[in-house]
Amino acid sequence: LQELERLMCRIYEDMILEKIPNTRYEILNNQYETEQRELSKEIDGLEKAIKRYEKETDRAKKFIRLIERYDNFDELTPTIINEFVEKILIHERDRKGSQTANQKVEIYFNFIGNYEPPKEELSEEEMQKLTEEEEKERARKDRLHQNYLKRKANGKQKEYEDRYKARREEKKQEKLKSLKRTGIPVSEYIKNIKKTKLIYNN
Repeated sequence: LQELERLMCRIYEDMILEKIPNTRYEILNNQYETEQRELSKEIDGLEKAIKRYEKETDRAKKFIRLIERYDNFDELTPTIINEFVEKILIHERDRKGSQTANQKVEIYFNFIGNYEPPKEELSEEEMQKLTEEEEKERARKDRLHQNYLKRKANGKQKEYEDRYKARREEKKQEKLKSLKRTGIPVSEYIKNIKKTKLIYNN
């Protein structure tokens, strides 16, 4: 940039001293100004890239230090999970109402964001086999989903769901009776269940 500025000053002086005509000066000056803008833009992009790299490097170092703190633990606690995980995004199923539908889950870690481990490179034969298996699985899910829609239309699905809810309620009542026989307070049992769910959800 400094060299361009010197050149621009020189051609301006040449124009003032009538060493070059005004038209020639305008052409050269426009060329130098265009080059100066492009260089400034390139330098700005490089500076941003360097800052981004330094920021990402700093975050990576913090994450590594976090891993080193917990390189050996016996129990996965909510505290550990909260230190590692920033947020979890659970997307909608690709087929609503299907129990076998795919559902994308994204885990964002503190400092490094959404990390996806690198996928193993497969040979052409392995890729073909994997594609065939995926097609079979997709066809199987399609059949299951169509059966679900038919059951829903003729009322069979609701009957199944009602029976399922009734069985769950029956098991719940049996569990409560069992707790009463063993002398374990129901409130203590519910407290332990909530604690387990907290660890799982976090």
